[in-house]
Amino acid sequence: MKTLFPPYAHPSPELELDAETWIIREQPGDRRTLHQSLGRIDLDWGSRSLADVLTDVDAWRADGVEGLFLDRAPAGSGGVGPVALTVRLAARRGLHRVVLNPGVPTHPLYRDLGVRICTFEGPWGAYQSWDGDGCRPGDGHIVHGVPTALLTAARRLMGRRGAGFGLATDASPNLSTAGAHRAD
Repeated sequence: MKTLFPPYAHPSPELELDAETWIIREQPGDRRTLHQSLGRIDLDWGSRSLADVLTDVDAWRADGVEGLFLDRAPAGSGGVGPVALTVRLAARRGLHRVVLNPGVPTHPLYRDLGVRICTFEGPWGAYQSWDGDGCRPGDGHIVHGVPTALLTAARRLMGRRGAGFGLATDASPNLSTAGAHRAD
């Protein structure tokens, strides 16, 4: 399973460089890792203008990232058109690796975009009770707020649920990223 580190969870400095690890960067600028990086673009659930999104795409292309992490993406059928246009324009700019993160299962039309989809992003308690309805094997799962002692168990549960990429971490998007957090 590929490991994807959101901006609020950082890999251990001892983590070896490999093609199975993606680091999501919050803003273009100095690279702090040699791992593959994805530039985060906030779609604000589909409410951002296409012009603003494309400005971000161009900034990440100039930065040299390997792809994009389209965060807070819409999941309903009404958002497919703008997301599809963003994906096509990113590909024209050489950014072919795209991860779509609505954090929930999407309308089936999103499957035709040829991107990876993160169908769960949320706290450990919600993940434990999640039925997985609407997700497919290979989808991404980002599980935060996992008690440190349960990180391995969370990662195993992700595997049993067919996650193709993601992260189980004790970090939380609601906490400061200044502290060190462990992820397995």
